Amino acid sequence: MKQVVQNYKSGELALLDVPVPGCKPGGVLVRTAYSLISTGTELMKVSEAGMSMLGKARSRPDQVAKVVQSVATNGVPATYRKVMGKLDSYTPLGYSLCGVVEQVGDGIDDVKAGDLVACAGNEHALHAELNWVPKNLYTPVPDSLAPRHAAFGTVGSIALQGVRQGESRLGEVALVVGLGLIGQLVAQLLTASGVRVVGADPDPARCELAERLGAVACGDPASPAVESAVAELTDGHGVDQVYLAAGGGSNQPVELAARLCRDRGRVVDIGKCRLDLPWNAYYEKELDVRFSRSYGPGRYDPEYEIEGRDYPIGYVRWTERRNLACFLDLVARGRVDVEPLITRTADFDDAVETYQRLKDGELKAVAVLFRYPEQVAEDGPSADAPVVSVPVVPGGARSSAPVRAAKTPVRLAFVGAGNYATSMLLPHLAERDGVELSTVVTTTALSAANAQRKFGFREATTDLDAVLGDPSVDAVFVVTRHSSHAELTRKALLAGKAVFVEKPLALTSQELTGVLDAVEESGNDRLQVGFNRRFAPLLQEARKRFGARTGPASLRYLVNAGRLDHGSWYLQQGTEGSRFAGEGGHFVDTASWLLGADPVSAYALAPSGNEDLQVVLGYPDGSTATISYVTTGAAGFPKETLDLVADGKVLQLDDFVRSSVYDGRKRWVSSRLPKARDKGQAGELAAFVRAVRSGGPMPVPLRSLVATTAATLAVRAALAGGAPVTLAEAR
Repeated sequence: MKQVVQNYKSGELALLDVPVPGCKPGGVLVRTAYSLISTGTELMKVSEAGMSMLGKARSRPDQVAKVVQSVATNGVPATYRKVMGKLDSYTPLGYSLCGVVEQVGDGIDDVKAGDLVACAGNEHALHAELNWVPKNLYTPVPDSLAPRHAAFGTVGSIALQGVRQGESRLGEVALVVGLGLIGQLVAQLLTASGVRVVGADPDPARCELAERLGAVACGDPASPAVESAVAELTDGHGVDQVYLAAGGGSNQPVELAARLCRDRGRVVDIGKCRLDLPWNAYYEKELDVRFSRSYGPGRYDPEYEIEGRDYPIGYVRWTERRNLACFLDLVARGRVDVEPLITRTADFDDAVETYQRLKDGELKAVAVLFRYPEQVAEDGPSADAPVVSVPVVPGGARSSAPVRAAKTPVRLAFVGAGNYATSMLLPHLAERDGVELSTVVTTTALSAANAQRKFGFREATTDLDAVLGDPSVDAVFVVTRHSSHAELTRKALLAGKAVFVEKPLALTSQELTGVLDAVEESGNDRLQVGFNRRFAPLLQEARKRFGARTGPASLRYLVNAGRLDHGSWYLQQGTEGSRFAGEGGHFVDTASWLLGADPVSAYALAPSGNEDLQVVLGYPDGSTATISYVTTGAAGFPKETLDLVADGKVLQLDDFVRSSVYDGRKRWVSSRLPKARDKGQAGELAAFVRAVRSGGPMPVPLRSLVATTAATLAVRAALAGGAPVTLAEAR
């Protein structure tokens, strides 16, 4: 793999071929999608490396002191060899990135291969194609957040920790000195907290950017503009806090802080600037000087960072990792906007040239990202190659099973007996002739006993293997949490069972491939996913009356999903996937069934600050399906409304209560209102049981199930890349 390195003795920068790091216990191996150049810290290091030995000594007096101590202890020759050996070595650069988990080490259970994570640490989040990152230095990325924005996580955590140290309160006024990358983020975080911000920076472009992103006023610290703005906003009392986000050797920032801070105000040092405190000025105002240590509590503690020992939240509310997660959440909800800070996105292969341009001043930037050549995201490749592979359905799998003896009941086992299983599936099956509810398997004994008592299962157990090994069981229903669907489906297929798995079939492309590998290995393709809308009577009748079409169609599907209750496991996106990943297959499948084809492209947009999604699917004949998945609508509005337009005809579905077809000459409306919304669960279950009983084909072809799942996964790739992705069958 390739990694950016620097020789501190010569100043040489190189993109070096180095071995891939091993995946040790307690961490994950991450393939980088984007990494962020810290234009302050990293350029300072790059500039120091280009200095003479005397210049290096002057810039790092702390290291000189260590050398002097070593001379006293070990003598000049040994110290010289030690220092020269250390200087004449390659050192890494980088500490803030976003990437995809490629491998999970022992002891890690909060992420899995294919998950998108943001990573921190100047030894673990390097400008390299692969990094091993310990548990407390990564966090899952919110589903709606693009990887290029998540790459700001570490630098954002530094800014966030600085704001925490300032203890700002609603309505206060703060001065941010230095409007580089950290200063811009500090200003936005303060604004989001209800603090009015004045910025100071000699660069007019940075001042204008900060004002555009929420600062009240900004100006050159040497001009009277900043002092006038502070006086006007504070009635002459001075600001409540000053955040020093500047670098360099000037003492102007701390002198400005003393002049413009109110009595007993706070001065927080975030950057690395000169700190010769003017004693009288700081004493007379009794200013509280605080330091902000990098990303937050845990920094420089090897037991926290390397060994993964977390601090109890009751004692340390905001650790490094919690700050990282908090910042990503703020960006995902639109409270902080990092996109305007990105001056340039450079290809990783151009890393050396990019650093040189920054060092020489040719490239003036607030933030620069490296984009890596192979972003192996969990459901899509790099933004430069927006193609998502649809796994090929294995050949040679059996499409039918032996016909059952006459009057022999179909024996079903249920894995999971939660709310959906007990309210939407089991009532239909318990009343059906020719069906025997054989065994219910749950992780807790009581839930299994409750399901057995209510629905008449012959047995209740917590032993999955016993059920899979029972030859009398014909089919297994997988109705558990989303994260377990693919693995349980894979096991049941390998055991030779017909499988009904609730949506989603898989949360990642790796999981989907694993299911198809089980089909190929076992020769068993007896699989149905709970995409029940296509079995709804109103929709089936409307489709029949709409008839065949000759031209491309336009389909609009509005899903008024609403907000989830606090504490719902659906909100556990790190393990259970996003809401759309879990539920979106319903709507993709319905659209594809109505259009008679599988999607060939996907595009998605997510408004800032909520979970709403706009998804556009393209089909081979030019048809399009737009799925508006919204959580911010009125609770009383119908959940699902659909319009299909083609060939001068319109099909409408009103929340499975009424359907209509207009053909230009007449209008057909469903003859009566159903007693209850029938979304097709009963019809789908009946079709599945018939297929198991007769040995005939499954209700929905496996190829269609795979295409729908791949399209649902592709939505995240489209969100991440900000561009349409193509769905193409893998070769």
